[in-house]
Amino acid sequence: MNRKLFIQRAALFIITLATVKVLSACSSTPENSSATITEINFGVLSTESQSNQKPIWEPFAAAMSEEVGIPIKPFYVTQYAAVIEAMRFGKVQAAWMGGKTYVEAAKVADAEAFAQVVSADGTKGYYSHLIANKNNPITEAAKAVGGDKYVIENAAQLTFAFNDPNSTSGFLVPSYYIFTQNNVDPKKAFKRLIFAGSHEACALAVANNQVDVATVSNEALSRLERTNPTARQKIEIIWQSPLIPGDPIVYRSDLPADIKQKLQNFFYNYKDAEVLAPFEIAGFVKAEDKEWHTIRELEIAKKIQEIQAKENISQSEKQQKIAELQKQLPKQQ
Repeated sequence: MNRKLFIQRAALFIITLATVKVLSACSSTPENSSATITEINFGVLSTESQSNQKPIWEPFAAAMSEEVGIPIKPFYVTQYAAVIEAMRFGKVQAAWMGGKTYVEAAKVADAEAFAQVVSADGTKGYYSHLIANKNNPITEAAKAVGGDKYVIENAAQLTFAFNDPNSTSGFLVPSYYIFTQNNVDPKKAFKRLIFAGSHEACALAVANNQVDVATVSNEALSRLERTNPTARQKIEIIWQSPLIPGDPIVYRSDLPADIKQKLQNFFYNYKDAEVLAPFEIAGFVKAEDKEWHTIRELEIAKKIQEIQAKENISQSEKQQKIAELQKQLPKQQ
């Protein structure tokens, strides 16, 4: 083969190869295209046993699947951190979260809030409670002086259960309003302190006299009234928090735009009262990330008070750490 013919054939090969690559790139489907999404795992924080959750969630997931056009599968987790990690690593693409869980997921798992739960009474929020067994001798005394005050004054004689460190109503809110504001460290204050892991577990621990006092949400108590009325009858509320922003509905920010739009359409318009009744909600409304700035402010305020209470660091170091935390406060809009 002469040199001229070799060069011509080599050039033709290179052009052909380049053309194939361009055509291949044009015909291939981008990784986050809706065509590559064949199903969505929807994260569900199991605040009670999965056997109780499935009859509630399966009709809701079926309705969501019909609207979105692909299967939506409930992904049940019993630990709050688990749904964050599942979303972080792409095992979960959307979820119904608590406020504190969402704030963390927004930082590390590309979570983006787009809707907010509306309670059955029309409020966009819920409450944290301290509860005790009706037959426990402490209960009437706690109600008489205020449950939060009683717990602070008698912590050394009490056993106490938080829900989960990533729970809004089961940890963050009662931690701040009861302990942080009174400069009390619950880890040191109680006769015994445990993390029960879920709202249901906290409620049952009180109903079964395994702990004196526990944290729980008003929503979880309402569900317990249906799933275990005998246990609910044994429980007395001894403290109620200020209103907590309603739960966010979130998806990963890298979901295809058309799937995001279909999820939005479903949550903004879904009104089936029969399916929503077990959740004890009226529906959902459009929401943005800023709806949960209150949770961020609570977390930062709690950290600031913890720093101020430390005795092993200098005043200048305290001021520096507090200044760094204050920079993290959400900007008012």
